[in-house]
Amino acid sequence: MQTDISKTKALTVKLVESQLPELWALALKIHANPELGLAEFQAADWLTEYLKKNGFTVQKGICGMPTAFRAVYGKDKPRIGLLAEYDALAGVGHACGHNLICTIAAGAAVAAKAAVDLYGGSIAVIGTPGEEIVGGKIPMAQRGAFNDLDAAMLVHPEVTELATSNALACQNLTVEFFGKAAHAAASPEKGINALDALILSFNNINALRQHIRPTARMHGIITDGGKAANVVPDHSAGFFMVRAADDAYLNELQPKVINCFRGAAAAIGARLKYKWDKLRYSAMKMNQTLALLYAENLKTTGRTPVVPRPGPGAGSTDMGNVSQIVPAIHPMIAIAPRNVTIHSEEFARAAASDTGMKGLRDGAVAVAMTVTDLLSRPDVLAAVKEEFLREG
Repeated sequence: MQTDISKTKALTVKLVESQLPELWALALKIHANPELGLAEFQAADWLTEYLKKNGFTVQKGICGMPTAFRAVYGKDKPRIGLLAEYDALAGVGHACGHNLICTIAAGAAVAAKAAVDLYGGSIAVIGTPGEEIVGGKIPMAQRGAFNDLDAAMLVHPEVTELATSNALACQNLTVEFFGKAAHAAASPEKGINALDALILSFNNINALRQHIRPTARMHGIITDGGKAANVVPDHSAGFFMVRAADDAYLNELQPKVINCFRGAAAAIGARLKYKWDKLRYSAMKMNQTLALLYAENLKTTGRTPVVPRPGPGAGSTDMGNVSQIVPAIHPMIAIAPRNVTIHSEEFARAAASDTGMKGLRDGAVAVAMTVTDLLSRPDVLAAVKEEFLREG
């Protein structure tokens, strides 16, 4: 049995390599035509055309999102989901390497057809738009896009090698203060300074930071601080992000954060208006069993990924919402040196470089081999699911 699995894995490697010229051309085409979140019409079309040509049944516009899609090969369970992102960043294009995320998923899926044909089950490539600006997987998760999956994977370009990544729960907050305008020199006593209320709020949040868990994060910016220096600002606004290691502690933090703004409003005499974003990024529920499986397969490419312990992360991703529904991993594959910053022009260049192509190849190989393990060995998939259920 193990010999048969090894042969199937070797076949998936050959299939990835045979597809690599076309996959790389697709990655470069998406890179050269960056589209912002929820407007990735060309990328979605090109990806679904590639998958349809390779025998996948394609459904476009799923979950009421025009650029979301599902492409399936096989009909039976288990069903392994390979998630694709293809949105770009304003101003710097594919500086997050999403042109590689989607082609890794597509290439791995086509290569893993061999495992489906031999062992049964199915593969679903799920196109998830708008990761950068709106967390597109969040409404997709709410609408059941991932409910029929037995496991899910998404490989993200980075400057480190991780078999998966941790991530914090996160919710966005918009605040406004309304005061009263007055001449800042002639009659300041007649004004109510909305900007002062916002500045006091920052001070209050800085004080609160001393008394929260070290894994939590609170940070924000001023989006409106007034229009003229000689006018008492009658309006101010800010945008904040509150993060925690889990949803429960994020729930606990929310009223404490709002009290920072309420206290500032009371001190200044301004009126506060606030709104929590309806969509919340959930913490990543890391599946170490699946991560170890992926790590062993990635090692065959000559890379040495770190398998992190479960715990709080540094950032947030909508893949966290998927991981609350189905066993999932979010590996990082290095395509640039460690001194390069993601979301930079230098990283965007790396996503269209030879190291980017190597990342595409190695990521697709590791994912296709991991799909082979999950479909060919029921005991392995059972262990992945058991960990998912055990972790709650």
